[in-house]
Amino acid sequence: MEVIKRHVTENEIERPEDLRVRTVANKSKMKVFIVQSIDRKVALDDIAVTKGLEFSELLDEIEAIVYSGTKINIDYFLNEIMDEEHIDDIYLYFKESETDDLEMAIEELGGDYTEEEIRLVRIKFLSEMAN
Repeated sequence: MEVIKRHVTENEIERPEDLRVRTVANKSKMKVFIVQSIDRKVALDDIAVTKGLEFSELLDEIEAIVYSGTKINIDYFLNEIMDEEHIDDIYLYFKESETDDLEMAIEELGGDYTEEEIRLVRIKFLSEMAN
């Protein structure tokens, strides 16, 4: 035991349980907070303010959550900020499209809808159809 202890001390070897990776935990905490807030039907702009994020940054996080396979339901928020007809139009675009590429969707729909509206409906579409 003494030989091992001396070897560890001389070579400055750290035990793995002494190491911590904080960025992964913080990223995971953020995702858990977002999913829980959405489950509680908190407005997305309120979630962004609470976490000190721009709305587009929050959408980035939500997209990552959905792409990782987690289903979320943002209908409560969409219904509050958009007409049902607009939601249906964008949703239909993604349903008929061969890709979920945002740039192509903005190019196709951009005259009628904002990037944020397109992203929000794409999140709904991916969560319902891809997951």
